[in-house]
Amino acid sequence: MQIDGVSKSFSGAIALEPVWLKIKRGEFLTLLGPSGCGKTTLLSLIAGFVEADGGELFIERELVTQVPPHQRGIGIVFQNYALFPHMNVAQNVAYGLRTRRLPRDEIDRRVREALALVKLEDFATRRPRQLSGGQQQRVALARALVIQPRVLLLDEPFSALDRNLRTAMQVELKEIQSRLGLTTVFVTHDQSEALSMSDRIAVMSRGRIRQIGAPDEIYDRPQSLFVSTFVGDANCFSAILTGHRDGKADLRIGEAHVPLVTYQDELPAPGSVTLVARPERCSLTDANEPGAIRATVALSVYQGSHMELHLDCAQAIGGGRVMLRVPAGKPLSAGTPVGIALPSEGAAIYPPESVAA
Repeated sequence: MQIDGVSKSFSGAIALEPVWLKIKRGEFLTLLGPSGCGKTTLLSLIAGFVEADGGELFIERELVTQVPPHQRGIGIVFQNYALFPHMNVAQNVAYGLRTRRLPRDEIDRRVREALALVKLEDFATRRPRQLSGGQQQRVALARALVIQPRVLLLDEPFSALDRNLRTAMQVELKEIQSRLGLTTVFVTHDQSEALSMSDRIAVMSRGRIRQIGAPDEIYDRPQSLFVSTFVGDANCFSAILTGHRDGKADLRIGEAHVPLVTYQDELPAPGSVTLVARPERCSLTDANEPGAIRATVALSVYQGSHMELHLDCAQAIGGGRVMLRVPAGKPLSAGTPVGIALPSEGAAIYPPESVAA
């Protein structure tokens, strides 16, 4: 699928700035971003539910910008599943095939195959109200797959499920998608869903794609302060960049002198900057250790495999609080002075801009 300069405004307000995007055949692409970022608008434009102000959309090299939704070869799973309450499971799944006027025996065969794919063969005669949330979601998925779509669109399909079921359905959906080799566009605001399921992620904000790449690239090498803080947990420190050369930077954070190696090709000019480091890559040390950033324990939270230490730090941006993940052990008492050791590599340095940008 190829999107060439597609854009959309509503009542003069820009919902989506021109987007250029190529999605490979069989790829699982996630549109990730906060509410109002334009991800659902882009999905609706792909589906044909709204008309673009400009640009062109191609599916398998066919121009479909002016093609109505039911002729685009698209299957879609909505956030609320949109099942017909007066129909049983088999009838819901068969709906798209009946509207295409396929022979009855072919409809029956394809419905059986779709229900087997989502492990609901024994639920064909049940009504939606007799199903759990996870089962309803499987019915919606089977209905989208049974028409053998060229592209599958998923609009936050897991948002109504509890945590354990959501995780199980993520695995099941990814297995089905991989097995079928189906080009898929998935919309979510949940970063963990995006990181665990996607071949690539397009991070969106204010109607624009801010960064697109593989999950590890988005998480480990974010290209902006917004992506750093929206995807994954991040500790942000106010710092002074005193100099840099060939990816090596010297910073002053409070009283600490901190040398770092960064992955960034370009760094801000020396002066005030924001330094971002992942909690799991920071470590706990003595408050008087050379190069350590001084902090005070506010709260220790036991998480089973590890502890989360919430620390008060004068150099922390956004409430003066940072978080570290350390091996599980005896909790530290509130008020205990500690030091934060930053990773020697992997931190990012940005101009002191707004995190919400």
